[in-house]
Amino acid sequence: MRVFRDRLQLPIPDADLHDAPYYHPGPESEEVQYMLERRRALGGPVPRRVVRSKPLPAPRPEVDAEFTTGSEMAVSTTMAFGRLLRNLIRDPQIGRSIVPIVPDEARTFGLDPLFKEVGIYAAHGQLYEPVDSDLVLSYREAQDGQVLEEGITEAGAVASLQVAATAYATHGVPLIPFYIFYSMFGFQRTGDQFWALADERGRGFVMGATAGRTTLMGEGLQHDDGHSHLLASVIPNIHAYDPAYAYELASIVREGIDRMWAKGEDVFYYITLYNENYSMPKRPADLTDEQISRGIYRLLEAPSLGKDARIKTPVRLVGSGSILQQVVAAQKLLAERGIPAEVYSATSFQQLRADGLATDRWNRLNPGQKPRIPHVTQVLPPNGGQIVLATDWIRSYPDLVAPWLPASRMVLGTDGFGRSDDRESLRCLFEIDAPHVAAAAFSGLSRSGQIPAADAEAVMRELGIDPADTDPRAL
Repeated sequence: MRVFRDRLQLPIPDADLHDAPYYHPGPESEEVQYMLERRRALGGPVPRRVVRSKPLPAPRPEVDAEFTTGSEMAVSTTMAFGRLLRNLIRDPQIGRSIVPIVPDEARTFGLDPLFKEVGIYAAHGQLYEPVDSDLVLSYREAQDGQVLEEGITEAGAVASLQVAATAYATHGVPLIPFYIFYSMFGFQRTGDQFWALADERGRGFVMGATAGRTTLMGEGLQHDDGHSHLLASVIPNIHAYDPAYAYELASIVREGIDRMWAKGEDVFYYITLYNENYSMPKRPADLTDEQISRGIYRLLEAPSLGKDARIKTPVRLVGSGSILQQVVAAQKLLAERGIPAEVYSATSFQQLRADGLATDRWNRLNPGQKPRIPHVTQVLPPNGGQIVLATDWIRSYPDLVAPWLPASRMVLGTDGFGRSDDRESLRCLFEIDAPHVAAAAFSGLSRSGQIPAADAEAVMRELGIDPADTDPRAL
């Protein structure tokens, strides 16, 4: 203590050292005046958050107009996102604000065209000749590169996301980060950082690519994600979406840019992307952006079966992501057997749950007012037909909206470990393919007494479904 006192030249007598007293140089001392001056420069004694950045304009209509027309060529939502990202970067008003962030390898997500177009950021420029230098889309690093390709470090990549997502406040520079990664390696590996991102009011897009438990063929336990949406749903200010089509994806991204950088809302978006190729349909003319963003809309009306219809009220089939294709196929299987069915696209069970909770709260606090009805209940009212929900996620994900749906609903999902096989086999294993969706509808109709149980059993045999098969959760 004596040595410490002497080194700091503190006027404390030896007799007082045994008490380890605090020393204050006085309010007028040089040291205290310096600290007070610095505190004033930082905005005062109470920390406060000052945001000085200006709102960003909306992307030009050309950025996402092409996605409304659909595509006959089979593409994945990951490919559609790559195109959308390039369009955003080319936008003269906001292009320089776009920050693509990729751990490991951008080529995995089809982003290699960005290498030539805007380059990979490297503080010292490109100091080597890439092994793919003879390719058209070879690596190109540059000091003014726009892509952050961080290598195999999810924690480092999310740290870059945190910096970019809070730059609007810390530096007064509004940046629009897109963090693209294997969805299995996001909330499961770096969940603390995503929670911190939410807590520090970060704004940006978290793109969980190669999503789903049956979509990424042959990867098994390592990559087959069936639960990240459930992990994401616990973050209070997240908006999580599972789009099936390019026009849904484009609408959600545009809405996110508007909410975060035009209106200044402190939220961030989690959007899952798939690598399964299929034709992207044209956006329905009467479909609004609000219907997409709120979480569910009717995609296909029930076909008119005339005298062949075995029931009066159509079955309601609900799907999301790539499994919406299986739900559409199930509609045809049912029609062939006299069962009319409507098809609904559920873009976000998480947003439907948020709406349901908010509605329940309003009803609880306003007992004298007419009760409000949650959006999911308005779209799927209790007096409608049998409901079957199918996704590439564990059943707890669509069950986020269970309190506001009839108890007779059937939920199909991918509970169990990831497996290595082709998509058809995996979807049959997890019982989320078109035959299982159709069979679930027949089972529900049988349970409600609308068709004989023997007919439902016969359809299962016809569709190749064996009730004695092992539960995939037990494999």
